[in-house]
Amino acid sequence: MEAAAAARDLVSSRTGAQTITTSSSSSSAPLLPYNLPLLSALLACALAQFLKLFTTWYKEKRWDSKRMLDSGGMPSSHSATVTALAVAVGLQEGSGSPAFAIVVVLACVVMYDASGVRLHAGRQAELLNQIVCEFPPEHPLSSSRPLRELLGHTPLQVVAGAILGCIVGYLMRNTD
Repeated sequence: MEAAAAARDLVSSRTGAQTITTSSSSSSAPLLPYNLPLLSALLACALAQFLKLFTTWYKEKRWDSKRMLDSGGMPSSHSATVTALAVAVGLQEGSGSPAFAIVVVLACVVMYDASGVRLHAGRQAELLNQIVCEFPPEHPLSSSRPLRELLGHTPLQVVAGAILGCIVGYLMRNTD
């Protein structure tokens, strides 16, 4: 039993992994693993969504709490999430690790998609909604529900989210 605990401690010290264990449990298995990259990504996402309240107020001079749950807007929570993940993995595993390569590629795909495909899909939805509004009332599509228009991000919103994610990923690592 002591050998297993010593081996686990050795693995934890070599990988930098930390775990939270319960004192009432007879086995020393972790109750909740401490995953810094995951926590960094979740914090960056939550912070970006929260900041959308203030950027919406600045732009539209009104408070809109629904913005905290919507996609699109400033800053990009998608970009903040994946860059915080990439920074945290890079700092924990090293920039030469396969895990870092995976999250960097993931981050690039997500940010490209947010500023490209999803942005243009939102612009198309806006045009389609305008066209449907001009239909006469007897047209079968005149009473259809409008399409969601705010889907993607401008390049500035993506960059702002990426900067936020880098800051969160870096600061989370330094609190360790």
